[in-house]
Amino acid sequence: MSITFDVYRGSKEGKIVADKTTRPLRPTDVYIETTHSGLCGTDEHFLHSGQVLGHEGVGVVRQVGEAVTHVQAGDRVGFGYTHEVCGICDHCISGTFVCHPLFPDGRGVVWNAGNVFKIPDGYDSANAAPLMCAGATVWTCLTEYGVRPTDRVGIMGIGGLGHLAIKLAAAMGCHVVVLSSSERKREEAMQFGASEYHVFSAGQDMKDFKPLKHLLLCVDFKPSAVPLLFMNVKGIRIQGSLVASRKSLKSLLQFAADKKIEPTIMKFPLNEAGIEDAMQTLRDGKMRYRGVLVRE
Repeated sequence: MSITFDVYRGSKEGKIVADKTTRPLRPTDVYIETTHSGLCGTDEHFLHSGQVLGHEGVGVVRQVGEAVTHVQAGDRVGFGYTHEVCGICDHCISGTFVCHPLFPDGRGVVWNAGNVFKIPDGYDSANAAPLMCAGATVWTCLTEYGVRPTDRVGIMGIGGLGHLAIKLAAAMGCHVVVLSSSERKREEAMQFGASEYHVFSAGQDMKDFKPLKHLLLCVDFKPSAVPLLFMNVKGIRIQGSLVASRKSLKSLLQFAADKKIEPTIMKFPLNEAGIEDAMQTLRDGKMRYRGVLVRE
């Protein structure tokens, strides 16, 4: 059995193009009618590739393969970066699942059922969408790399990821210390749950600054110099985070629902014009703080 559904692709010209695609519904697959799709900075990187954009989806299961048992038609589910995994490589065996990604979103997807997650009852779909990538990225750092309640956790970069890191770390009981280059977002950072807000500039003396236990860099992909000797002496570890494990995503959704953690979002219609508008807003640095495309 095959299913045809609408999708939105990038193009060589950098324009959003409406299209259709057809996928077989295998025994382990589900067909999901997408209702909400979060916008990520990664979408900008693939805008000229011609592939389907988006990887922060929430929708309703409409059809299930014969081998699927943990979700059924009518369930509200989320799906993220990982569409398919091989199940046999080191990443899959260890549970990290950094394996075979395929970007998903449009007005529907056919997805491996093992990579979809039920949205807790009462938790808004528009809030759940950004958790499927942005939230999961920072949640993995906070839960899998030794962060504990009361730890001084520094967060640099108050954007789509950083604002979620503040909210999640504060809800975990951490002492959240925000580091910024300006005063512009102080009030918002404190409202999100920060305990301290510091403005630093290059070359500034930090001798009176109390050390951090952990530091999350939620900034950009530009190269950064690393002081190897200092790191070796102090035993400092650098850890990257991109794709969350299934266990991590499941626990994040429940934690956010239990603690009533809501991303700060801007909504746009899930159509060509809405996607173009959302991406331009992100490009201009005016997104506060995650864009969510909503099916009308």
